Order: sequence, then structure tokens, then C-alpha cells
Amino acid sequence: MREVTATGQTVDEAVQSALEQLNTSRDQVEVDIIDEGKRGILGVFGAKRAIVKVRLAKNPIQEAEKFILNVVKNMNVEVDITTTVDGNHVNFDLSGEKIALLIGKRGQTLNALQYLTHLVINKEGNQYYTVTLDAEGYRGRRKETLETLALRMADKAKRFNKKVALEPMPAYERKIIHSVLQNKQDISTYSDGVEPHRHVVIKP
Repeated sequence: MREVTATGQTVDEAVQSALEQLNTSRDQVEVDIIDEGKRGILGVFGAKRAIVKVRLAKNPIQEAEKFILNVVKNMNVEVDITTTVDGNHVNFDLSGEKIALLIGKRGQTLNALQYLTHLVINKEGNQYYTVTLDAEGYRGRRKETLETLALRMADKAKRFNKKVALEPMPAYERKIIHSVLQNKQDISTYSDGVEPHRHVVIKP
């Protein structure tokens, strides 16, 4: 049961009655007041009961999990999801047999699914969440690869004394490159181009 209509002497009483039927608390529901009711003369004559419709609010994190499972099922991949929430950041970690299909070339499939999950979780707009979608530690391995690439390309830029443009990357991957090189005195970095072809340029 996700929705009930309840009555009471007052709106609060009607809402409380609905909460008891749904076995939930006030912060987990959405309330529509159908009739505020009327106290009547001496609280008796002409009194009219308040009527409310109360429904369980959708949990955006659970909705996002359902969305991920639905997408991967359509890709003929079965996964387990481990969800961790830290403040307004949600991390979905996927594990399963055909996980490479979900990662795609240089993480492109995983990045696309992460972007869509971000849209789904913020659809209601009651609270803003940031999302990381990982697959069996891929993000950590990719971060190490990018850090190594950044240092190698910085050396190349210095050696040949000319700018080096990296391949297009999503924003959070470009951020990794920038942060690795930000303390190097003889190198500067900036992003160039328009999404989805925006890339990092390393300049001596």
C-alpha cells in the first residue's frame, strides 16, 4: 500500500491516522489536503471532518538503483549493487560477471550510465545528489592511469618545449589531470574545446 485517504477531526489528526495505516513517519510521505474540515458550533453542530490523501514519497536513491538494474538487464548483464551515501554524495558500486561490457572503451559506457543515473536521482529535485558509478574498482584504476599519463605528458611537454593536447575526457577525469600537475612550477594546464570533445592541454 503506497497511498491512503484518511479522515480526522483536524488535518493533523487525519495525517496521523494515514501515517499509522502506512506504518511510516511524516518525513517519508507527501500529503494532499482534500478538505480542511470544519469545527462546527460548539465543536459538534455542522462539524465536518478533515480529509487527506497521503502517499509514500519516492526514495530517489532506490529509484536510481532500480534504473541502473533495469538498464543493465536490457544489456543482458546481471550485477549486484553496493550503495554508499556520504552526505549528498551517492556511490553505486557494481559487480558481476560481464562487468567489462558496462565499463566500455576507456569507461565511456560507465560514464554515460553515471550521467543518466545523476539525472534520475535528481529528477524530483527535493535534494541535490552527486553520483559516482563504479564497476569493480575501475574508477581507482583509471585514476592511477590518468595520474601516470599526466606526469608522462608533462615531461614530454617540457622535453619538446611545446603544448601537448590529451584525448577528450569527462570533467571529473580532466580534474584529476589538473590536480596532479597543479603544483608543478614549470607546467600549466587548461581545458580546451566543447563537450563532449573538451580536453586538457599541458603547456610548459
